[in-house]
Amino acid sequence: MTAKGHIDRTTISFLQQLGTALIWIIMLILYAHLIPVLRSMGTALLAGASVASVVIGLAAQSTLGNLVAGVSITIYRPFRLGDTLQVTAPTGTDIGVVELISLGYTTLRAPDGHLIVLPNAIAASQVTINLNTTYAPWPINLTLRLSRDADIEAARQLALNVAKEIAGEPAVVGCFLTKVDAAAITLELRLHAADAAARDGLRTKMLSALPRRFVEAKIGSSSAELPAFS
Repeated sequence: MTAKGHIDRTTISFLQQLGTALIWIIMLILYAHLIPVLRSMGTALLAGASVASVVIGLAAQSTLGNLVAGVSITIYRPFRLGDTLQVTAPTGTDIGVVELISLGYTTLRAPDGHLIVLPNAIAASQVTINLNTTYAPWPINLTLRLSRDADIEAARQLALNVAKEIAGEPAVVGCFLTKVDAAAITLELRLHAADAAARDGLRTKMLSALPRRFVEAKIGSSSAELPAFS
């Protein structure tokens, strides 16, 4: 998706939420004006509105600060929906893809699936590293266990060829020999996906294609399994 697409999605998403909040406020004001009791009550309370506004302003300064920061993020666009950011969280440095910029919070999804929720005021004020063009946050690690007498180089080349055909050459990191014991040889095929949905699709395609291609090539393979993501 182009940068223009990111800008449009970010702006539209924020304006939709802001518009919804404004509609509710306008509806409440109109509703109050339509009912005589509420209208007269509002007139009576108008004298104390200045005091109430000060109290509410002090109580809601954090919320208002997040709202203003959200508007600033939307206008200045230090990051956009879909960008990969490195941020500082209470547990340390964390990395995630921007999924939502709401009126109060910016939400990122980390590679392992957990959510990073930042108040907009913090997201706008802290030093944030945008890794959008340099970081591939969705790794795929496929482990292939081959029989001990299998041709290691032929197995590596076949695994790489299958990965390039399915995922494309830029997504392929490599195929590495990780373990040799008396019973088997272990290879690890490493890829990168553009996002979580692409990762799931590539995983399914690779697990379907690898065993079949190894059988066709008559390269001994006892299993081809996907371990837990690291």
